[in-house]
Amino acid sequence: MTASFPDMESAPVRSATATPSGAVAVTPRPGAIILARHGEPALSRKCLISASQYRDWWARYEVGGLLAGQTPPPALIAAAQGAGAIYASTRLRARETAAAVVGGREVMVDALFIEAPLPPPKLPEWFRLPPKYWGVVARFWWHVFNHHDGQETRLQAEARAEQAAQALIARAATGQDVLVFAHGYFNHMVGGRLKVDGWRLVHDQGFKYWSQRRYEKL
Repeated sequence: MTASFPDMESAPVRSATATPSGAVAVTPRPGAIILARHGEPALSRKCLISASQYRDWWARYEVGGLLAGQTPPPALIAAAQGAGAIYASTRLRARETAAAVVGGREVMVDALFIEAPLPPPKLPEWFRLPPKYWGVVARFWWHVFNHHDGQETRLQAEARAEQAAQALIARAATGQDVLVFAHGYFNHMVGGRLKVDGWRLVHDQGFKYWSQRRYEKL
């Protein structure tokens, strides 16, 4: 699906105020904030594993890159071409996604955008699930019961999401679109903070691989 985005050079200004000299100071309309998820990782999810094995699987997932042979969607390439600033999580899968999309442009890599942790609960070894479903179980335990296993807690991740949202808002205040290549759940957390600050989700591709969610200031 190809998305059509406004030309920011012709976008309406947000406000104008008179300076002491009588000149009019123009405040630009904030650019959009686009949260994109990385492409499909190389590590296979086609397995049945225990909770302890999922802990090891997730550790490999966190350091792994993308499955070969993927092509970025044209809409995401267009979003990158229209962005004035591009960020990526420090995780390899996010950096490789950015490299595949932006065509040699500068990408600012920042650990601020890494995924929230997914430590599984301690369950018997005979209880086995595919990694996809372990992710659901681990996220539920982390979110509802604050099961963090010594990693980042929910409150800490929420504070980081607020910090990320404010950093993106500050960059978008220049009038430039801002694009971030990061991760499904943390993008969800950042999007929630943007909504609290008056940003509206205007283009939503969900949380599948290579997807994007575009926010604009009300």
